[in-house]
Amino acid sequence: MSGEPAARTKVLVVDDSNLMRKAAQKMLSGEFDVVTAVDGIDAWTQLARDTAIQVVFSDLSMPRSDGYELLQKVRTAEDAGLQGMPLIIVTGADNDEAARMKALDMGATDFITKPFTSTDLVARARAHAKYQRITKQLQEQTTLDPLTGMLNKAGFMDRLQQEVFFSRRHHQLLTLVRIEIAGLRDIFLAKGKGAAEALVLHVSKELRQRIRPEDSAGRVALGGFAVSFPAGQHEGIEAMIGRLCAEVARDGFEFEFDRIAIKLDAAVVSPVLQSDSDARGVMDEAQELLEAVMAGKVAAPKPRPAAPPPPVDTPPPLPAEPMPEVEVIEAAPAPVVAPAPAPAPEPEPVVVEKPAKAARPAKPAPEPVEAVAAEDALPPPEAVAVSDSLRLDPLLDQVEAGDTAPALAAMPRIIERLLPVLRLLAPNQRAWLAKWLTKAPGK
Repeated sequence: MSGEPAARTKVLVVDDSNLMRKAAQKMLSGEFDVVTAVDGIDAWTQLARDTAIQVVFSDLSMPRSDGYELLQKVRTAEDAGLQGMPLIIVTGADNDEAARMKALDMGATDFITKPFTSTDLVARARAHAKYQRITKQLQEQTTLDPLTGMLNKAGFMDRLQQEVFFSRRHHQLLTLVRIEIAGLRDIFLAKGKGAAEALVLHVSKELRQRIRPEDSAGRVALGGFAVSFPAGQHEGIEAMIGRLCAEVARDGFEFEFDRIAIKLDAAVVSPVLQSDSDARGVMDEAQELLEAVMAGKVAAPKPRPAAPPPPVDTPPPLPAEPMPEVEVIEAAPAPVVAPAPAPAPEPEPVVVEKPAKAARPAKPAPEPVEAVAAEDALPPPEAVAVSDSLRLDPLLDQVEAGDTAPALAAMPRIIERLLPVLRLLAPNQRAWLAKWLTKAPGK
């Protein structure tokens, strides 16, 4: 066993009265290591410099910076340990119930009233110092942020260190994103702790919905997040973060029937990893860029506009049988036939007579070869060429029977009829049709 005594808990006493500072120091010095400050500014400087301080006693009424301002700085600190620091407000006769309630709403841990006894002061110091030790131990044992369920700062830095080493070893790209909720401290003061925490939770959910399972996300500050993207492409990630910032700002956030405007500042870095690169260096690079974005020196990520659809290299698949458009041609404008007086349906008028062949059925069916192959059953080409109207069905039947002469003779009029429909086709469809019409039969 070591013969060295255990380190004593350090307590900070903040009061503008020299008499009160000396009295508190005398009461606590038998069991605690006591440091003092004359106002909120002096106290904040010592808290930022000395991480060993575990409990704070602060007066409310002080010049330059009072207890309320100190309370605000502590509860909105970037450091999670400082945020949770037990801060006991020392009240006097001039502090009414409204002042105590205001301090309580701002996050005061406890109250003690002047004049206090040595027993009261030591009891509170003991209780809150023990609570702070237990809280720190629990925080060291977990890597998750209790509010969002994301990695906390320590957990994220451990994960980032592993990803930096892996990316260095395998020469892979690593992209890191830092996001900050702008003005969160002002929201905390204006709307309260509940609104600030609800807003942090809202942004964390929006962020987690947009990242991949292999990406690591953490809450690394009061309103700050970090995400690492192993093998992530910088441009794509920057566009995604730009969309996130734009959509969150557009939608805003509602808390207890009150709409809160949101602005996210973001920075995206893809550092060149050297043999000595580590998580701290990568994080510092992202933080520097984020601060430049917040100062307006660097443009924030912008959402990428939607890309046009890729060009179609090949025409859309078309049926091997005659195209459906041919069937539509059959309904092309033709001479108007006066309706029969009787309501009974009458057969479709046939302009080109085919004695040896009936009208084409709705569904093609094989016909006897001798019925379509006899040349004496077909009208002469001149009859087709000079006819006042043009019907495609008889011509198609003749072509199927092997006689193309009538169709060739009527080709100028056929093209004239088809031209309006052909102009409706897309360029790739017209190219396909031309290729299909010119290929040799049977190929």
